[in-house]
Amino acid sequence: MVKIDAPSSLESFRRFTIASTCSSFIPESYRDDEEVFAEREDALGSIYVEAADKVTLKKVRDITFVNAKDVLGIIYNSKSGNTSLKWVITLDWVENYVKKKIQEN
Repeated sequence: MVKIDAPSSLESFRRFTIASTCSSFIPESYRDDEEVFAEREDALGSIYVEAADKVTLKKVRDITFVNAKDVLGIIYNSKSGNTSLKWVITLDWVENYVKKKIQEN
């Protein structure tokens, strides 16, 4: 298997998972909400969001939409099994997050 390590913003990864799994049926209010992510069970090509705070919103077909805050990582496996992707936070992301939280307070 080929391994490629490339940077991606969380929003870009979120939009990719939506475009590749549920763009035709995602509720419109979820599409532009940066805290809403798609998840899917293992048997169907899993998508899993690891977050400090996560709440299930709605299940549509084989996709469960979740509201996730402080996302730590996302694991994506295609239905065909040919694509496996992982998004994880980096030290730069953590530093920027801490600076942002300090400015908010």
